Amino acid sequence: MPTDDLLEKVKKLREITGVGFKDCKNAIDENKGDVEKSIEFLRKKGIAKASKRMGRTAAEGVVCINEKDNEFSIIEINSETDFVAKNEEFINFAKEIAEVALLKKGKIDDVLTSKMKNNKLVKDSLVELISKIGEKINIRRTSYLSKDNLINFSYIHSSLQKNVGKLGVLLSIETSKAKNEVIDLGKQLAMQVAASAPLAIDKDGIDQLVLNKEKEIITEELKNSGKDAKIIEKIAIGKLNKFINDNTLLNQEWIMDPKKKVKDIIKDFSGKDKIIIKEFIRFKVGEGI
Repeated sequence: MPTDDLLEKVKKLREITGVGFKDCKNAIDENKGDVEKSIEFLRKKGIAKASKRMGRTAAEGVVCINEKDNEFSIIEINSETDFVAKNEEFINFAKEIAEVALLKKGKIDDVLTSKMKNNKLVKDSLVELISKIGEKINIRRTSYLSKDNLINFSYIHSSLQKNVGKLGVLLSIETSKAKNEVIDLGKQLAMQVAASAPLAIDKDGIDQLVLNKEKEIITEELKNSGKDAKIIEKIAIGKLNKFINDNTLLNQEWIMDPKKKVKDIIKDFSGKDKIIIKEFIRFKVGEGI
């Protein structure tokens, strides 16, 4: 592996994990330059812990939300630099894509083949924008919340403009309460999703493969720490349950009162009425790229 390439990967691994140079270089060497495998390697050794810093964010761009009559769309469009992401033409393009995504109910293939206000297809307008700006631009993902007997909410963190920012959330609830009674709660729940990045609403929503992988990593870490084999399984179950609580919305600590869980807040607020979180969507620019 060329020296420059090696150093770049070690630097990247350090940024993601917060681990020292020597351990990162060893991990890269052991895993033949694969950064993802190196992260797992360091975690199994007990050197790196699971943290928000391990969320890979390698792209710039914006998240944009559009809403009409309780229907919402959300899109992520990427650029190579933050300079372009703040370009007015780029942002206006993103806003119109969010409008199209609302009409097409978040189906990205339908979005790309739809006409824009310039009477050209989205995919052709995208090529023209790339040519004009001189950077690779990609409509990465789109999603949608319908209004079917639900009340929907949105939240943009650190907005660049109204409904445009680097992190966006859509959230829907089913309730027997009137909309005006749950507006504040709905917005707070959307903020909770933005801040705490849950993987699912509850345990049933987490992919079993994710849980299996996390248990494998926890178990390997415990083995490498010299723990007695008889108690490893018990400790692993406890750590896995903590992982589930930390990553499921209902079981997370309420950001406005960490002594309570989200499900406690909902229970207290609902009283004799019903409040059920049906879905949430969280887009953060560049996450997972």
